Amino acid sequence: MAGIMLRSTAFNDHDLLPGRFSREGGNVSPPLEWSQVPEATELVLMVEDPDAGKAPFLHWLVTGISPRSEGVVEGGVPLGGREWPNDFGTTGWAGPHPPPHEDPHRYFFRLYALERPIDLPDSPQAEDVHRALTDKEFASGTMVGTFYR
Repeated sequence: MAGIMLRSTAFNDHDLLPGRFSREGGNVSPPLEWSQVPEATELVLMVEDPDAGKAPFLHWLVTGISPRSEGVVEGGVPLGGREWPNDFGTTGWAGPHPPPHEDPHRYFFRLYALERPIDLPDSPQAEDVHRALTDKEFASGTMVGTFYR
């Protein structure tokens, strides 16, 4: 599978996410940039926390992103993107909010290039998205941020 380069100007891979992206600190989505995206029908962006008690916890899901896009600004929605409900029950970005005094949680930012659009239920869980991506993705990129309270 081909690799998409995914990065952020706000944090490095496997570094602590700045507080402004957390639910308590402003709850804005971080800026992301991507490159080396092959010809695709659409891009899908998913952010999930595999360390949550109800793992994986879906923090952000955006489908229908234009394959011509090169990223998203802080607090923005990628070009052509449709935001879905997250596991906090709101639509759009839901910043990190792990229980206090736990080890840092990991937040996986994943961008997928798809050969054809995916079908999802009205309020998809992370597992629904992974299942829908089966046999449709042909390139992806991942970066991880951490956060603790």
